[in-house]
Amino acid sequence: MGLTGWWTAELYLESVTTRGAGNGFTGWRLENRFRPLRDEHRVTPVLYVEYESINEASRIQKEIVGSGPLPFERIAELTEEHAHELEVKLILSSALGAWNVSENFIVERNLTESEGFEFGYSVGVAHHLGALARGTACRLCPETFVVGVEAYGGLGSTEGFARREQRHYVAPVVSWRVSDRSTLKASVGFGLTSSSDHALVRVGYAYELPVRRHR
Repeated sequence: MGLTGWWTAELYLESVTTRGAGNGFTGWRLENRFRPLRDEHRVTPVLYVEYESINEASRIQKEIVGSGPLPFERIAELTEEHAHELEVKLILSSALGAWNVSENFIVERNLTESEGFEFGYSVGVAHHLGALARGTACRLCPETFVVGVEAYGGLGSTEGFARREQRHYVAPVVSWRVSDRSTLKASVGFGLTSSSDHALVRVGYAYELPVRRHR
């Protein structure tokens, strides 16, 4: 939701369902993006700040930080362990013709437990399949699709680098502009280390809510 020309916010509610381990509500997240520069530049920065009120049963892996695998105890047990976390991300993007290059550096802090600061990264390149917009509405035209590849993972924490327990992935990505306000994105990440999952599937749907601004 665009609140101003330089500030957008999104609210996420999440839950988990597993085969044999149970299901439950895992929490909520409030995401904010701040764009300090109005126009596009050679390198355009965006500051991302997210507050999370979640429990240990959460399986959402929008980003990978720190080290070590997710816990896989029964969901009923994990939902009893709550955490409040603050995540800050510096996003740098550059437009090179039809290509877009982005680099993210992530810092996450658990406000409930004394776990230090956890670090992560994401680097990606994406390409629009169509360069020119058509005069008529078209939802399956090349210009509504973006394909790319990204690499992401955790970089340990201030408590320890833990190189052997870090998780790193490389993933092809496809994005489809379903309508003027909605986008569908999917990727399959392939683990590069022994601590990584063999495959990490991500599917996301975003819808932009119009906000009336009063003068």
